[in-house]
Amino acid sequence: MTLLVTGGAGFIGSNFVLDWLKQSEEPVVTLDALTYAGNLENLQALHDDGRHTFVQGDICDRALVDRLLAEHRPRALVHFAAESHVDRSISGPGAFMRTNIEGTYTLLEATRAYWSALDDDAKREFRFHHVSTDEVYGTLRADDPPFAETNSYEPNSPYSASKAASDHLVRAWHHTYGLPVLTTNCSNNYGPYHFPEKLIPLMIVNALAGKPLPVYGDGQQIRDWLFVSDHCAGIRAVLAGGRLGETYNIGGWNEKANIDIVKTVCALLDELRPDPAGPYSRLITYVKDRPGHDRRYAIDARKIERELGWRPAETFETGIRKTVQWYLANPDWVARVQSGAYREWVQQQYDQAAQS
Repeated sequence: MTLLVTGGAGFIGSNFVLDWLKQSEEPVVTLDALTYAGNLENLQALHDDGRHTFVQGDICDRALVDRLLAEHRPRALVHFAAESHVDRSISGPGAFMRTNIEGTYTLLEATRAYWSALDDDAKREFRFHHVSTDEVYGTLRADDPPFAETNSYEPNSPYSASKAASDHLVRAWHHTYGLPVLTTNCSNNYGPYHFPEKLIPLMIVNALAGKPLPVYGDGQQIRDWLFVSDHCAGIRAVLAGGRLGETYNIGGWNEKANIDIVKTVCALLDELRPDPAGPYSRLITYVKDRPGHDRRYAIDARKIERELGWRPAETFETGIRKTVQWYLANPDWVARVQSGAYREWVQQQYDQAAQS
């Protein structure tokens, strides 16, 4: 009994692997290409843990995926590996098409060949769990109901379009070939090990460095925020009891405007690490909105609660405090992930927005 986890050195993937091995003796094989957002240091706590095997490699490498399936005989594959940053998808969409679409296709085909050769009992037990995003549904008006699993797909960025394509592939491999798949679409995650290009860790890191806190447009873009450990619990619930071929939305029931998130982070830092120069909110800087910026996301997570009994354990207030405390307690991790290439990209991205 083994899990194969793709993208397990990234933000959500590493939290999932760590949480899984806290609660289960079932071994995990992690496959990750260790691109800029994949960080083996996230899994450092498992360095001497015999239950965990790490393999550096690309999900588009069919021979490698075939070999891992044959050697480790997993009873499930949990697929996190993805390019996931909207801004990067706008400036360089090619990597998103390759990883999110071609990579998912490669995994599906390799898994189909492996699954087809299993005996009947193992076939019935096997699962391919695809982790996706609420961004595939597009944007909501202020008075629209939250996204349900039945919403039509209306992706608006190269990132969300590539994830929508991967969702459709997973669905098609189930309906055409009978592959036992599950799909989860989550809202915005936050928590430990979050790469500091995303809103919350970027605000924390910049504030502590006394740098501007860039806020797109008027800052009134609304997102539903989900603490990463709650997301991991939701995935475990779906993997254990989800109906084959079904999609489950996993959300935090926490709709917040971006500017309110930034002000909350500032207030927590004022409390936990006050700056003699004054309140961190003085660093808030409004920059030109990014192209095609979706106005509102919200997840209706009643299906997973009704069918599987899952609800988030964290409120936004408890989760964001834990997140800020983690970043304050782990400055070495933050310093090491901020490579020269990362710093140059962030500076270029937000300098361009500020000058536009």
